[in-house]
Amino acid sequence: MQIQVFADKHIGGGAALIEQARDAIESILDRFADQLTRVEAHITDVNGHKGGSEDKKCNLEARIKGQPPVATNHKAPTAEEAYLGAAESMAHLLDSRFGRLHHTKGGESIRYLHAD
Repeated sequence: MQIQVFADKHIGGGAALIEQARDAIESILDRFADQLTRVEAHITDVNGHKGGSEDKKCNLEARIKGQPPVATNHKAPTAEEAYLGAAESMAHLLDSRFGRLHHTKGGESIRYLHAD
């Protein structure tokens, strides 16, 4: 799984922030590494120098092998909270997506249950 992090020019932190974001996203999505080819994070400053409670935003897109890409986003007061929130949202989305692929409604088929 390849992880790419992009930050706009208004986000402080530079290379250190990008490295921290990459490590955090990788640790949260590590259990899906075999199913994902690439994850892209775009961290932006929503309203420039004004600040605010939802000033930073992270758009996260995951490319799943053999399926269309999926995306989540999260707004927060800091860049760190934004990328962590987006990664957690992505983990929940992927849990749901892969859970549906491997589990049928109602659980196991009765075909495989042993008769008493």
